[in-house]
Amino acid sequence: MPPAHHHSDGGGYTSLFDTIRDAELAMRWAEMAAFTSMMRTHEGNRSRQNVQYDDDPDLLAHFARMTRIYAHLAPYRRRLSQAASETRLPVQRPLFLHFEDDPKTYAIETSYLRGPDLLVAPVIAAGQDEWTTYLPAGADWVHVWSGQSHAGGADVTVAAPFGQPPVFYRAGSADAALFDGIVAV
Repeated sequence: MPPAHHHSDGGGYTSLFDTIRDAELAMRWAEMAAFTSMMRTHEGNRSRQNVQYDDDPDLLAHFARMTRIYAHLAPYRRRLSQAASETRLPVQRPLFLHFEDDPKTYAIETSYLRGPDLLVAPVIAAGQDEWTTYLPAGADWVHVWSGQSHAGGADVTVAAPFGQPPVFYRAGSADAALFDGIVAV
């Protein structure tokens, strides 16, 4: 049985293949982690060769804000965890799990759902301040940061400055107020 919870080592495990974590990678990874089941960092086994979250006041402030967002979503995470124990559905889900009639969702490997209502499309390329992602057909989606609604079944490009990763919630979600509150965190 697959595990209900998923996470990654924030900032990556940086000892393989000459991977070096810079501030941008650390910030983008923290943004992704804020919308997973467990948010944790990893200093790697070559910690002085890689940027650490406490190396710079701006990086630490960014990480602290993402941690507050993670904490803000605790009620949603608790409900998803409870549901996972009853249904065996993972908390972090592929898009096709809830949109099986949309064939485009089967090939998407870089976006995910947190439960049925929160879609996360992490920025995974350096130097980007906007990001394009596909929103599944069968629902309308609200961009968390702008409040703008988007019809599903199409690619959408949104601003993605640091601190505002591409995150959308399903229009009409029972948790819309919680999701809208992310902006104020």
